[in-house]
Amino acid sequence: MKKLGEMLLGESPFSELVMGNTALVRGMVEAGVRVVTSYPGSPTPEIATAIASIEKDRRPFHFEFCVNEKVAVEVAYGAAVNGRPSVVFFKSVGLNVASDTFVQLNHMDIPGGLVVIVGDDPGAHSSQNEQDNRHLARMSYTPVLEPATPSEAYAFLLAAVSMARKNRMAVILRLTTHVCHAKEMVSFGGWSNPPRDDTPLFDGSGGSHIPIGAMVAQMKKRAIERLKASHEPGLDRVLDNGNPKRGVITAGLPFLSVLDALAGADRKPDILKLGMVHPLDREAISGFLRAHDEVLVLEELDDFIEQSVKAVAHDSGLSTRVLGKECSEDWIGEFTPGRVRGMLHRIWPDSVQAPVSPSGTLQAPVRFPQMCPGCGHRSAFFAIGKALRKSDITVADIGCHTLGFLPPHEIGRLLMSMGASTGIGQGLSLFNTSRRVVAFLGDSTFFHAGIPGVINALFNNHRLTLIVMENGTTAMTGHQEHPGTGRNFNDPTERIPIRKVLEGLGVQNITEVDTYNQEALTMAVEKALDSPGFSVVIAKHPCMLKFSREQRRKPGFVQRHVEVSQEQCTLARECIDRFGCPSFRRDPATGRVSTNTDLCIGDGSCIQTCPSEAIGAVAPGKEPR
Repeated sequence: MKKLGEMLLGESPFSELVMGNTALVRGMVEAGVRVVTSYPGSPTPEIATAIASIEKDRRPFHFEFCVNEKVAVEVAYGAAVNGRPSVVFFKSVGLNVASDTFVQLNHMDIPGGLVVIVGDDPGAHSSQNEQDNRHLARMSYTPVLEPATPSEAYAFLLAAVSMARKNRMAVILRLTTHVCHAKEMVSFGGWSNPPRDDTPLFDGSGGSHIPIGAMVAQMKKRAIERLKASHEPGLDRVLDNGNPKRGVITAGLPFLSVLDALAGADRKPDILKLGMVHPLDREAISGFLRAHDEVLVLEELDDFIEQSVKAVAHDSGLSTRVLGKECSEDWIGEFTPGRVRGMLHRIWPDSVQAPVSPSGTLQAPVRFPQMCPGCGHRSAFFAIGKALRKSDITVADIGCHTLGFLPPHEIGRLLMSMGASTGIGQGLSLFNTSRRVVAFLGDSTFFHAGIPGVINALFNNHRLTLIVMENGTTAMTGHQEHPGTGRNFNDPTERIPIRKVLEGLGVQNITEVDTYNQEALTMAVEKALDSPGFSVVIAKHPCMLKFSREQRRKPGFVQRHVEVSQEQCTLARECIDRFGCPSFRRDPATGRVSTNTDLCIGDGSCIQTCPSEAIGAVAPGKEPR
């Protein structure tokens, strides 16, 4: 069996079982894309994983992780302006970070074409909201293609690159979590690596890239014209079930759920499956509406398609009844098959039976997400908690350390977006002489969006303690590198130390402590909290999930564990109730605490937490008691 990288560069047509994110990379190869950029964020990081499987010297395009999504868009745009077909990808809320540049793109002339892959997240599996980025597409005059399967992800990527190059514009390829991660047997086309003309195309003439007042009206007019002209045939299709009374208009994952829900229906409605969701093909919509008495628009999140369909019906003077959110009342979460079946049954009970819940189904117990065994953040929160007063205000940020909000630590009571904690903390410190404010920030987020908040704290002389949780990687999205790690996606690079950045900005009060040194960390935080002005504690420890995986790959690796001495244990349960490591388990009958060797990595950070000194390391090869 060929390795993934070799498969992605195969010259002959082939079929392979792949996930949606992997299929996109083969699409980039076949489409002749030259530059790809990103900032990691679920559900899209596996695109970079597939790219990494191709040897750097054999990749037909340049790829880099950028410091944030805005810079990623700008690098891709710059390459596309110079004639290089380019792609940028990130998660749903990443478009917020990129928006200042993104909303300008289609006012510009982009000879190489630019495809923006956005991983939207209905259900908020890995995001702080369910935002529907189709609205930003409308605001920015950007076409949107929306695939439903890995096969369509591949085909629509080819179509998006073609459309972007032909119209010299930006095009959104909108995926959702299940489309990114679904697997399907995909039939790919052939490919050869032709010689490319790398002559720079940008000459700076004509003022077509300078959005100043005198040019804006002309540029906006061009953007609207290109949006109207953007169309790729074959992306929309009709499933004719011979039902002139009822029809469904849908797109993306909901289309697959509709097919599943209708599998046993008595009389299936006709289905218009949209591939391009903005702008809609008004003629196709009008024709479908005209052919049916009533049409249901099924879409996740907002009524984006529904509004346009109703506008087409009104403008065309049609009497077709258009049903939508007012019938389904579903504005939140994913449209899974069972849920869609319930919607269809409520609207058309005579043709779709109600979903049946299996009898005797056991409900899984609620399980909170939690930090990994050995995580330095757990050790940090245990130590920091001892330095905090109940009146102190703690502000969280995005990252693994966000989980400190949950029991037993309950640290980080506000959360907004990447890098926001420092600014929010400054606001909380104003007119506040009685409650100390502590903000938290991850090391990747520090470089992504955290530095402006630090500058503002210094510039405006705010009293605030910032704790930078440095674990040496972008852990939550899959251990990608960042400017502080000493390596980028492709090569070793000069490491940018966080402390030196802070010193260069003028921060005077900085302390660095390894989080496993809990006593020293508690003292450092106490001192910082009692200091005037702005203070920073860098709480450092390598991500132990990444570290332990690397150790397991080494020859002669022996798994280590800790054990609990039943003779010394006084059932204080500090290890469970306050430290909260999932490697410890309590016997429900006796209350005795022991170690789950399937989870314990033997890092020993828990040893210092036990007041009765009952936790100790187990000799390598020996089973813990």
